[in-house]
Amino acid sequence: MITLRMMSTALLWNSQDELLMMKRSLTRKLSPGLWAAVGGHLEPNELNNPRAACLREIWEETGIEHDEIEGLRMQYILLRLNGQEVRQQFFYIGTTDVNPRIVTPEGELHWVPREQVLGRPIPFIFRCLLEHYFTVGLTPHPWVGSAGFQLHTDEPTVHWLPLLDPLQT
Repeated sequence: MITLRMMSTALLWNSQDELLMMKRSLTRKLSPGLWAAVGGHLEPNELNNPRAACLREIWEETGIEHDEIEGLRMQYILLRLNGQEVRQQFFYIGTTDVNPRIVTPEGELHWVPREQVLGRPIPFIFRCLLEHYFTVGLTPHPWVGSAGFQLHTDEPTVHWLPLLDPLQT
């Protein structure tokens, strides 16, 4: 039986072009010891509002309040099959110059300069997203990525398409 896991994640940048990243605790079930963004699972009451889940996760993991974040908007939706689980992850991008106020057992929070981000051990899917974002930047539309393989090879990749309404011209 295939199940669904929905997550919401924040890419928070500061005015020094640094990304807020978490070095995940070695005790975490998902991606222990790897570097990731702030985020987590949607609660049942958030299934129709992944932005609310993103803001909740930011507050729970950093202590940063919603009104201390500027321009938070969805830029990516990522789909991936992991065994018998479909993972759907919403990525929001925003800015803040507020430093994290709390310590979380999930990992250590650090501001990482943009040029050093891809040098960290990062989960494959997150690396693909960051590489795409660093190439195209913010766009007026979100992107949908589906994890799979390169055509005619066994190389894993993420296939990106812009999320556009085909009925609007």
